[in-house]
Amino acid sequence: MLKTLTVWNFALLEHVQVEFGPGLNILTGETGAGKSILIDSLGAVLGHRVSADNIRSGCDWLRVEAVFSLDEESLGLHEFLTQQAIDDSENMLIVTRQVTQNGRSTALVNGCHVTLATLKRIGSFLVDIHGQNENLALLKEESQLHLLDTYDPDLSEALAAYECAYRAWVEQKKCYEEKQQASREYAQRLDMLHWQDKEITDAGLREGEDEELEAEIRKLSHAEKIVGFVEESYNLLDGSGGGLSVLAALSQVRKDLGDMSRFDQSLANAQKIVEEAFVSLQEAAYELRDYGENMEFRPERLDKLQQRMDLIYRLCKKYGATVSDVLAHQQKVQQELLEIENYDDDIAALEKKIAALEAELSRKAKRLTELREAAARDLSAAIHAQLLELGMPQARFYIAVTPAGQYGPHGSDEVAMYFSANAGEQEKPLQKVASGGELSRIALAIKTVASSRDSSVPSMVFDEIDTGIGGRTAQMVAERIALVAQYKQVLCITHLPQIACMADEHLYISKGIEDNHAVTQVRPLSEREQISEIARMASGADMTTASIDNAREMVLHAKLKKESFRQQA
Repeated sequence: MLKTLTVWNFALLEHVQVEFGPGLNILTGETGAGKSILIDSLGAVLGHRVSADNIRSGCDWLRVEAVFSLDEESLGLHEFLTQQAIDDSENMLIVTRQVTQNGRSTALVNGCHVTLATLKRIGSFLVDIHGQNENLALLKEESQLHLLDTYDPDLSEALAAYECAYRAWVEQKKCYEEKQQASREYAQRLDMLHWQDKEITDAGLREGEDEELEAEIRKLSHAEKIVGFVEESYNLLDGSGGGLSVLAALSQVRKDLGDMSRFDQSLANAQKIVEEAFVSLQEAAYELRDYGENMEFRPERLDKLQQRMDLIYRLCKKYGATVSDVLAHQQKVQQELLEIENYDDDIAALEKKIAALEAELSRKAKRLTELREAAARDLSAAIHAQLLELGMPQARFYIAVTPAGQYGPHGSDEVAMYFSANAGEQEKPLQKVASGGELSRIALAIKTVASSRDSSVPSMVFDEIDTGIGGRTAQMVAERIALVAQYKQVLCITHLPQIACMADEHLYISKGIEDNHAVTQVRPLSEREQISEIARMASGADMTTASIDNAREMVLHAKLKKESFRQQA
């Protein structure tokens, strides 16, 4: 519910703060005082388009801030806010919109910056503005279908089940079509896959083979250098090349330390280290000797290895960077070959699955149609009854549900509203026959019927819905709006006293001049002031005792009528 609306520098509104209550909030005032501007400013925090032209003359920016209270029925909004990482744990939403002269627009929701699209989505959960554009939206087939589908909870549940089945059916049909399309390319692709599989198989690759070959090629390519290094190292250790060797020298050191230990044990640790070093170096010398004896340079072996590496390189260039990648590619080729070879079985299985899904979809579509037809009868009767109360005694209205002949995202039905305003005239589609005034009353009838069932939007705005009506019709419109206000918070701009007297909160909008600038002010009216305002609206500026008494009687009658509505609710 909208708690407060604060506006800075929006057209005539220099700085206005308005507090709204539950039930019916009526806004009245002279023509041009700024009533619609206040609604436009509310639209700004709901994501509606606002330009720099709306900024008050002489100012650099405009700002609108709205405070909404949330309740436990705002589950859809809560889920969306959670997705946007916006905290609403205090069950309060503060929405701010600012526009500067350079056209820059910023929006904040509970302190978090949001895009205009996100703001518009949040606004759709908060307020439903009922004006001329919204009436025109009623003419769209998708709007009429949505109205019917949200009328009955069982229908909404059946629609959700149908949509789930439809998505599964569409997904399998898409898979079937992709396989059918692929089958036209299978002959050529089979030849290529078989060739790739044979080429890799004939190569007889092993995991890690490329690394092993590279290491051996590197060794054979430098065999002469390696032999030289081995001989030199062995000679230095063993002394086979003449001269004092490391092992001979170390043997003498070991002997000297052994002889010395008979007289002094101070160097026992050094003797141990030398002993260990002698043994280790001797083992190293044996390994060098054995390595040198077994080392041989075989040009034919090197040539064979290089040919093998050339083959591996060519395969890697085609199928992957390493032997592992080439083998992984072969696995994919073999899997695809298996799938192609099992194509007929897969197609048959898909056809069977699609048939089963379509049978299930047909059952759910039939159930959806039955519920829609029942809901259409109930909703048509309820709306028709409201139209009679709204001063259209000859009106006929019904909602038709007809087969579309194919499955769609929302069922296999087409929904259309048919209307006739006069006796003897055939009912025709709403968009072809309804005038602006008739469409406005049809929309109000629909809102009246749906308000007690639809909890998705807690607040509604009626922007001058009373245009072109009066007398008994005005009274009926007033009662319908008051009835809607039993279930939702309603903001209504009106020029009719019949509607104004239904107010739970009456706000008066006036315009004055300050410093040669027009300034709009908004203030709540006391009961006495409300009666005076209703008298002015009914009789004009020249109020009399009779007009005051009449206004007082209208307010009293409105209280009794609202009390009867409360008992019905």
